[in-house]
Amino acid sequence: MFSQTSNIQSDTSTNVTNTFNLANMSFSSRLMLGTGKYNNLLEAKKSIEASKTSLVTVAVRRLQGVKKNHQDNLLNILNWESLSLLPNTAGCTTVEEAIRIAAMGREICKKIGQTENTLIKLEVIPDPQYLLPDPIGTLRAAEYLINKKFTVLPYINSDPILAKQLEEIGCATVMPLGSPIGSGCGLQNIENLKIILENAKIPVIIDAGIGTASDAAQAMELGATAILVNSAIAQAKSPILMATSMKLAVEAGRSSYLSGRMEISKYAQASSPLIGISI
Repeated sequence: MFSQTSNIQSDTSTNVTNTFNLANMSFSSRLMLGTGKYNNLLEAKKSIEASKTSLVTVAVRRLQGVKKNHQDNLLNILNWESLSLLPNTAGCTTVEEAIRIAAMGREICKKIGQTENTLIKLEVIPDPQYLLPDPIGTLRAAEYLINKKFTVLPYINSDPILAKQLEEIGCATVMPLGSPIGSGCGLQNIENLKIILENAKIPVIIDAGIGTASDAAQAMELGATAILVNSAIAQAKSPILMATSMKLAVEAGRSSYLSGRMEISKYAQASSPLIGISI
């Protein structure tokens, strides 16, 4: 669950932490999970637990009308003492719709006892075929929600200019896609992602398109703060095992990024010294 924090725990060569900070909140895992597409609620619950995530995102539309204590919805079977809820505006096609759903998301957070949780994952997606986010609509909705004291996490295309604009108006992070939602195609526009990461002064979370553990590790090796995964786990043959794989991949990718990779050379270089060897 999130906690108020003023001290950012930094990574060192001997102590790599999975903790990251978002606005005034601290999370214990750099792996964030979506909650859709699972075969059943029990499978979703066990996968979330196996991943050791501390932040899960749920579409507000799926939570509307959920009754308290009914065990037929994730809202009522997950442990909100150890997890933070990230409501999202999935399914919204307009700015006005996203704003309305965001307000409902805030009320749902209060419903589970997270009264100080102001998080909202902002999605404005008018494109029904490729599910690509609307850049202008996202910017407009983000500006409004920030003024209403939401902590906005906007889902965007891998657009460096838009990412910087969203940072400048006060978004807590930007969430560029690796590839289209649910495609499992991995990171298709690495150069743009690198530019976003290079220029950002806020956390960057890679969202959408992650298909397997190697994609997750690659995203973290680029320097991403965290990643968000749903389909790759939910649609795996063994979602619980894939959730564990994603956890390990994120940790390995983060460690690899911090360690600093070797220089790439077009020529072979012997790993054993040649001094003292007679030919």
